Amino acid sequence: MQSWIYLYVAIALEVAGTIALKFSKGMTVFVPSALSFILYMASLSSLSFALRQIPVSVAYAIWAGLGSTAVALIGIFYFREPTSMFKILSMVLVVIGLVGLNLSGAARH
Repeated sequence: MQSWIYLYVAIALEVAGTIALKFSKGMTVFVPSALSFILYMASLSSLSFALRQIPVSVAYAIWAGLGSTAVALIGIFYFREPTSMFKILSMVLVVIGLVGLNLSGAARH
């Protein structure tokens, strides 16, 4: 169970790092640029702890998939980025794929 907590912390840190990167304006603003670097490093550290017990194929897919979906949703709702039915469908398919990966039993190692 602790490995799963590390994985979800890694996802949250990666999402925060990506948002900080957006505010860095192409790495030209120091504080969000430095913050994005720190958050990404913390995310990778937390991911490495998760990999102690979760198979890399499962952990990385969940980390990348949920992180990408969360950033896309933040982009739509906070940054008012344009959206389409195709974009929404794609996010739904990512989540369905992650659920399927977990239900397949691969995540129970």
